[in-house]
Amino acid sequence: MKRTLVLRARIIGGFALAFLLVAGIASWLALIVTPAQSVSTAGQTVAVGAARPGLSLSGPGELDLFGQAMATRQQFSGLIRPRLELTRITIDDQLTQFVQSSDKRAAAGGLSSALVSGWRHYFVWQTVITAGFAVLLLLALAGARHYPRPKMVRVVGIGTLVAIVANVVAVVAFAAGTPGTLRQVKSLDDLVGSSRPGAAPRPAGDVRPGVQAVVIGDSTAAGLGNPLVDKPSALDTACGRSADSYAADLAAVNGWNVLNLACSGATASEGILGVQYIGNQVAPPQFSLLEQADRATVVAVSIGANDLQWHSMAVLCALAATCDDQASTAYFQSNLAGFTRDYYELLHDLAALPQHPQVLINEYFAPFGSDVSCLTQAGFTEAKVSVLLSRLGTLNTVLKDGAQTFGFTPVQPRFDGHELCTSQPYVQGLHDSAPLHPTAAGELAIALADQQALAKQDTSVNAAGETAKS
Repeated sequence: MKRTLVLRARIIGGFALAFLLVAGIASWLALIVTPAQSVSTAGQTVAVGAARPGLSLSGPGELDLFGQAMATRQQFSGLIRPRLELTRITIDDQLTQFVQSSDKRAAAGGLSSALVSGWRHYFVWQTVITAGFAVLLLLALAGARHYPRPKMVRVVGIGTLVAIVANVVAVVAFAAGTPGTLRQVKSLDDLVGSSRPGAAPRPAGDVRPGVQAVVIGDSTAAGLGNPLVDKPSALDTACGRSADSYAADLAAVNGWNVLNLACSGATASEGILGVQYIGNQVAPPQFSLLEQADRATVVAVSIGANDLQWHSMAVLCALAATCDDQASTAYFQSNLAGFTRDYYELLHDLAALPQHPQVLINEYFAPFGSDVSCLTQAGFTEAKVSVLLSRLGTLNTVLKDGAQTFGFTPVQPRFDGHELCTSQPYVQGLHDSAPLHPTAAGELAIALADQQALAKQDTSVNAAGETAKS
């Protein structure tokens, strides 16, 4: 009798150990394969999942910002910590309201609630998948031991129940503190921090009190492909800064000293907010030089095309059979999301300038018109051009919405009747030195659009002043 009890205890203990081993393997595999759960709030889409467990009982979570991996600022307790992936930013009314609202607690609560909800949904699915792996492992075990069907059913049923319970216990023990930490996340800055908290960066070098206006941006603002400025420096040459740029036109019309810092190839992060490397030349951040002009009353901005790889996208479009395939569309959307994040950081810094200049955000002109006959030999068709113009329109929407969010002035230069394939194009042709960039006439058209925006803004200010006096 005693021997029978001992044998039975050994059998039960063996099954218990086997069930726990199956539970551990199933739970581990489920953590690896369970897809992150997407949640959206205030124009941001975040995928919430779990990082692979480590040996430490606390530490940061993992964050993926459009392919850039980093640790979160938050420290999470437990072996199981979250992995968050920012997959999309959309500039819409909800995000605009979040940025403009003086009381951001409600919007911030939406982000934290969404993250907690995604975390819980993730573990619901992880538990289901754990059960699935447990069933497969137990069936394999029962098959290897040649159990009869009734015993196989009992083993699989009890073992799966043990795996579910063990998984729930492990989640409670090693991840229970995560929801509380996620509730403290009020914005994405809380997760990753900011390289420029609060005010804009301090200016580098001496001030430039004689400058009335500053232009920052890319090759469109530099005037690439047109004659260089007089006595160009090595950096002027590398950046393609032209005497026919719209900065030079604004200077001539208004009698201003305009500082043109624009540089070919500049992006929001590498060129304006950060250092830019052009061949063997190093261009300091345009924004830090802008700050030296501490009495400038106007700042004009042209940015975004290089962030979206617009030129490369146009070339690939010409060579490909179609321009709206899933791969190129996903690439465009990823670049747009990354640019949006950097663009809003730039807008924040511009708003923090102490002299509060008038800021003009130049949208991009349409280089193509209804006639594309001169482009067909290069591989462009009406359908392809339509896709490129649609994506350019999306970029312009981001530029416009961001400008209006921060109280700046969006400007849309129009080349109507002067696109490529017209008799007097404002755009350099495909065989010119800077294809798809403005000609000298195109730069003048941009300057006139900026001048009209400034005049309209001055009129509005004067009218408001007269109303206040009366």
